[in-house]
Amino acid sequence: MKTYKLGVIAGDGTGPEVVNEAIKVLKCAEKKYNFKAELVNFDLGGARYLKTGETCPETVINELKGLDAIILGAIGHPEVKPGILEQGILLKIRFALDQYINLRPVKLYENVETPLKNKGPKEIDYVVVRENTEGLYAGTGGFLKKGTPDEVAIQDSVNTYKGVSRCLKFAFEYARKRNKDKKLTLCAKTNVLTYSSDLWNRTFRNMGAKDYPDIKLDYAHVDATVMWMVKNPEWFDVIVTDNIFGDIITDLGAITQGGMGVAAGGNINPEGVSMFEPIGGSAPKYTGQNVINPIASIMSIQMMLDYLGEVEAAKKIESAVMEVIKLMPSQAAGKMGMGTKEVGDKIAERI
Repeated sequence: MKTYKLGVIAGDGTGPEVVNEAIKVLKCAEKKYNFKAELVNFDLGGARYLKTGETCPETVINELKGLDAIILGAIGHPEVKPGILEQGILLKIRFALDQYINLRPVKLYENVETPLKNKGPKEIDYVVVRENTEGLYAGTGGFLKKGTPDEVAIQDSVNTYKGVSRCLKFAFEYARKRNKDKKLTLCAKTNVLTYSSDLWNRTFRNMGAKDYPDIKLDYAHVDATVMWMVKNPEWFDVIVTDNIFGDIITDLGAITQGGMGVAAGGNINPEGVSMFEPIGGSAPKYTGQNVINPIASIMSIQMMLDYLGEVEAAKKIESAVMEVIKLMPSQAAGKMGMGTKEVGDKIAERI
């Protein structure tokens, strides 16, 4: 029996509620598919910060480095200024563990409503590969004459050949493994961002021609990408893009697949420790009401198991989710026709 040491960061607001349901499903899969999940809980989030002033100490980072994977609920507290927890916990973990890929499947399931007219599961089924540790989120820049009428704020977008090439390599390999259309679309802005996007485009073309002749190369400016994500999502197979563009287009993708209640993602280090999460926030206004949708959190477990090599368990979780979704009139909080715990119970029963 293989044992996986998994970190659990339940976090803030409704984070612990959805994580509880995800762990419930994980435990069922554990018994059925003969592996063991050893869980290690970490107290990180707004409550700890308000009590101690700590976000994510180095001692915790060192512990996280010794895990097989991390399960995250949500980070965000209404009494903590925006940016403190996001930078002090989420970005710190991503950067410290070099989770340089953000992987976001955009997949619409049967019986899930999409705002896109005349589009269904056949048309909405693609993946976004987002560079996760560079770009505008690298944190370089600063202020000049802050607080005066002459204030200047500079935020630098950092793009290295190493960072760009390893992200592109992951995307090419993913398109090959996915084996759907074997098409990779680069989303950038070569007509305006003539330095960073040029690096992305040159590396993309060179790598594709040299190492991936079986993958069809496609390009779209970011503004065109969001247009086609709405008008013709079926054109996409795998999209690869930088940090800021990826952050924006994946939220659009989430809405087209039914909303934050079903959208999961992974922060991936292919050579190290990866972290899996629902992409929605902590939704503090729903805390303790048993109305938040846990499917995104459960699907993050599905992604984690697939990443760890427990492929059959991952397939079973996805099929169980698809069955239960058919029983739900909506994916929105409070409109699911059942409570958070009941959704988890029904998915667990099917496993």
